[in-house]
Amino acid sequence: MAPNLDSYFKTVDDNADHFIERLRQAVAIPSISAEEERRPDVVKMGMWLKEQLESLGAHMEARDLGKQPVGRYPAKKDESKRTILVYGHYDVQPANLSDGWNTEPFKLSIDDKGRMYGRGSTDDKGPVLGWVNVIEAHQKAGVDFPVNLLMCFEGMEEYGSEGLDDFIIAECKPGKFFADADAVCISDNYWLGTEKPCLTYGLRGCSYYSIEISGPGQDLHSGVFGGTAQEPMTDLVRVMGTLVDTNGRIQIPGIYELVAPLTKEEQGLYENIAFTMDNLYESLGSKTGIFDKKEETLMGRWRYPSLSIHGVEGAFSAPGAKTVIPAKVVGKFSIRTVPDMEPHEVDQLVYSYVNEQFKKLGSKNKLNCYLQHSGKWWVASPKHWNFTAAAKAVEKVWKVQPDLTREGGSIPVTLTFEQATGKNVLLLPMGSSTDAAHSINEKLDRNNYIAGTRLLGAYLHYVAEEPMKE
Repeated sequence: MAPNLDSYFKTVDDNADHFIERLRQAVAIPSISAEEERRPDVVKMGMWLKEQLESLGAHMEARDLGKQPVGRYPAKKDESKRTILVYGHYDVQPANLSDGWNTEPFKLSIDDKGRMYGRGSTDDKGPVLGWVNVIEAHQKAGVDFPVNLLMCFEGMEEYGSEGLDDFIIAECKPGKFFADADAVCISDNYWLGTEKPCLTYGLRGCSYYSIEISGPGQDLHSGVFGGTAQEPMTDLVRVMGTLVDTNGRIQIPGIYELVAPLTKEEQGLYENIAFTMDNLYESLGSKTGIFDKKEETLMGRWRYPSLSIHGVEGAFSAPGAKTVIPAKVVGKFSIRTVPDMEPHEVDQLVYSYVNEQFKKLGSKNKLNCYLQHSGKWWVASPKHWNFTAAAKAVEKVWKVQPDLTREGGSIPVTLTFEQATGKNVLLLPMGSSTDAAHSINEKLDRNNYIAGTRLLGAYLHYVAEEPMKE
């Protein structure tokens, strides 16, 4: 059993109101990175966070990527201890009361069930402040800090993290800030449900494509030119309709041959995961799921690729009736990729198939299919000491073994950290599936925040004790 946890846990609980007040102050800063007029608030939030950590004795530096703080605690490395690099972001999505919020989005409000509403509460200010709380609680409890903690906190995650990859790669080189990390922990995701914690060891990648079809030199009137011109929108609908079937099966030949085969060991991981089909139906607001069984549903979300059609540029989409023939339309779709799909191989299969389908139409219009952006999938070993330490911490705090999960979405910085450090990366969530990150009425449950602070600290203690095995 990790030492001193009882004293640490008691101190966290005793300081719960203080930690909630810290979150209240953070939520009050509207650090919306996507809105240019709010960029000063992003910088303000970064400097506020830097000051919070400096007041606790951390060595902090503000780097030029929007003056984003990186730091080390204790300020001087203890060579006898492991070094853990943690990442989080303090910028948030836009939010206005008029969007449908029940409370002011930048004023933390707590209801009688302990739900703390506010933009950024769960994504990702609460988890970031969890690390600040961990340091303070150790000091107040008089408990020796078990590891060297490296911190990389970002203020532009919700706007594409421009420049962050290059920064991380540079700082992981010998002699640089992150060079001595033994493992990485990211808390920027969520439990699969609301009752059982999880550890996440895999993410799907995302390749996002556009199909541009053009013909006439300008938009046309269907009453004058309908029946005389080959229409780009007609071609686009016919091509995009061939990409995926009703049950989500991608129709592009060769895609599934790239996917790593399912092993019996991996298949066994899905059986005991706390998830029901009713969880899916509640999230969908309907019973229109593709599969009838939990295991197939989770695999469809996590370990198999999917293709989603997202929209069309250039076509009439407002209410009412407008008899226009668009001169150029751009259809948008993405493929969520999984091991072992290499992005460039997926690209070639997509381009070849789309061009083939367009050629079959015999149209005189022009086609251009291209990639908008891509992020690669990530998968780690859940048997690594970084994960076993986290699992022990979950059992200590929540009295239950965590689910081992993947996620269907993408967190590109995860792969960057893995490749730059060469070390294991763990996703250790604080919030639950009902927190509504990116949506209206975003919240973080009080219990998840306080128990989450206990968990992050316990994880560091178990990290310090785990045998050094890969």
